[in-house]
Amino acid sequence: MATDPRYATAGDGHRAWEDLVVAEDHAGWVARSRVMLTPIAAPSIMGLFGFMMATVMLGAYQAGWYGNAATPLVIWPLALFAGGIMQSVAAIASFRARDGVAVAVHTAWGSFWVGWGILQLLVAVHVMAPIPLGAASPSFAFWFIALTLVTFWGAFGALAQNLLLFITLGVLTAASAVTAAGLWAGSLATMHAGGWLYVISAAAAWVAAGAMVMEHSFGRSIIPVGKWSKAANIPGAKVTDPIAYPVGMPGVKVGQ
Repeated sequence: MATDPRYATAGDGHRAWEDLVVAEDHAGWVARSRVMLTPIAAPSIMGLFGFMMATVMLGAYQAGWYGNAATPLVIWPLALFAGGIMQSVAAIASFRARDGVAVAVHTAWGSFWVGWGILQLLVAVHVMAPIPLGAASPSFAFWFIALTLVTFWGAFGALAQNLLLFITLGVLTAASAVTAAGLWAGSLATMHAGGWLYVISAAAAWVAAGAMVMEHSFGRSIIPVGKWSKAANIPGAKVTDPIAYPVGMPGVKVGQ
């Protein structure tokens, strides 16, 4: 009976298709369910590159590598679009990719970059006074406390995906916490340390996004990112399965 096309395997054994068509139990609904596939590229390619562009600029400035008091007024337009808009779009697309880590991180940091851009715009039009590096600002520190709390869970969630993403978000969590401490205490040295950590996180994000680009372009692993699957870390091994029934709904791949 298992090979008879008139029958299907349901939770309670073999049942005729005619019965499943009209059945109102769970097996009937599962048998009649269909999923329309709308494949998309990995949203975090856009999100991580946008994050990297904004973070490496502001992180290097915060670390004291370059710039002056007017530097944020030059950075903010690109940071707003790259870090804010690109990550926000990536966050929305990550809902379709069913990637909870990407949704959490891109929404939080996309919101930050939009807010930071607006803050610098208010400074540019002389509505608000700038916040110099090393100045104490507990109110601004709370921005980074909130980001630390969200990114902390994103980092641990990333452990289920790959090690490189965990490093990116783990260092980003530390950078946000150190920056919050520097703003709270008004410590320039602490702010510089936070800037170094932001640049390191941006570098890891650059590698992670590049690895995703290569995997999607070649259809196989090129840059190992430290996934739990041993085969996924072998350069040249095919690791992308567009149809992932065992870990998702029929025909829908979970994550990116």
